[in-house]
Amino acid sequence: MSTPVAVTDDTFTEEVLNSELPVVLDIWATWCGPCKRVAPILDQLAGEYAGRVVIAKLDADANPATVMDAGVTSIPTMNFYKNGRLVDTLIGAHPKPVIAEKIEGLLA
Repeated sequence: MSTPVAVTDDTFTEEVLNSELPVVLDIWATWCGPCKRVAPILDQLAGEYAGRVVIAKLDADANPATVMDAGVTSIPTMNFYKNGRLVDTLIGAHPKPVIAEKIEGLLA
């Protein structure tokens, strides 16, 4: 079973933009209640989409440069990347079917 990959300001380009697979980047913080609700869903999806999509997590407090570059103003924010480009965004806590539908869009 696959688990989410931890991403930092230093590894963002390599892990997200240069990834050969589509990437879902969860931008979260330890104090964020909605982030805690989304975390187990992303853990499940990491296993279900292993080998097809990378689920990555970026701690917003510890990585302000990437957060600012991405224009994130609210968390959780899930950015969806394909071929090194941001193609979609979900802001806030969403149920598993909504997130899975966005992932399926990455694979289309």
